[in-house]
Amino acid sequence: MVRVHTALVRERGVPNQTITSKITFIGGGQMAEAMIGGLLSGQVCSAESIWATDPVSDRRDRLKSQFGILVGSANREAVAWADVVVLAVKPQTLPAVLSELGPTLAHALVISIAAGVTIRAIAEQIAGTMRVIRAMPNVPALVREGMTALALGSAVSEDDSRLARTVFESVGRVVLVEERLMDAVTGLSGSGPAYIFQAIEALADGGVMMGLPRQTAELLAAQTVLGAARLVLESGVHPAQLKDRVASPGGTTIAGLHQLEQGGFRAALMAAVEAATTRSKELGR
Repeated sequence: MVRVHTALVRERGVPNQTITSKITFIGGGQMAEAMIGGLLSGQVCSAESIWATDPVSDRRDRLKSQFGILVGSANREAVAWADVVVLAVKPQTLPAVLSELGPTLAHALVISIAAGVTIRAIAEQIAGTMRVIRAMPNVPALVREGMTALALGSAVSEDDSRLARTVFESVGRVVLVEERLMDAVTGLSGSGPAYIFQAIEALADGGVMMGLPRQTAELLAAQTVLGAARLVLESGVHPAQLKDRVASPGGTTIAGLHQLEQGGFRAALMAAVEAATTRSKELGR
């Protein structure tokens, strides 16, 4: 069984705690790089307390030169050394990793960022321990503006939970959810940056079509999305109310909103979240 948690969002800007635990990342891709960068730049832990493994030598060399951390390709050695193990591999790769490591992971707090893979599926490969946390961060973690959801296994202690929150708060905001909601999290915030990138591209294309230089149009579009998002987060006002404040009677904004409605803009975004959620469930089977 997995504990039920009330959703809790930790505000960005909460000072990071220092942790003394040794952390191993199995997989040295972009998300691992973002998390390592956040931990070090936030002075959450030292380079000597981080070890990353990856089968690709170029990735290991990049992490070593950029951060000065321990690197290697020997997963078992790195796991035996660590207090916390972050499984930063793709869901298709995770079964092979768990098959290799198995009970070697039993002593550690295990954090998985593999989409769709359940806590129980991971625990069954590591002697049944439920000291497992399932996490879904997203790519804005690369610029310390990530959004991460955490679901906790039944054997996760309060100290484990605090440690995991500290790790992910180093790259953005954190929310705790029940595990049954993690596929929906994946469909919304995990995949969501790609939807927004496409929206920024489309807005910029519209500006270019109306005569704006490409660079100017992209800046206008990206900053507009950033500013609108911050206004939602910092004002606490419902997005619909903020939208109504911009849309003056008979004005330019309501004309644009009418066109979006005709194009099925909101329905398309809702369908995108639904499709990505469904795919996340499929990956976990």
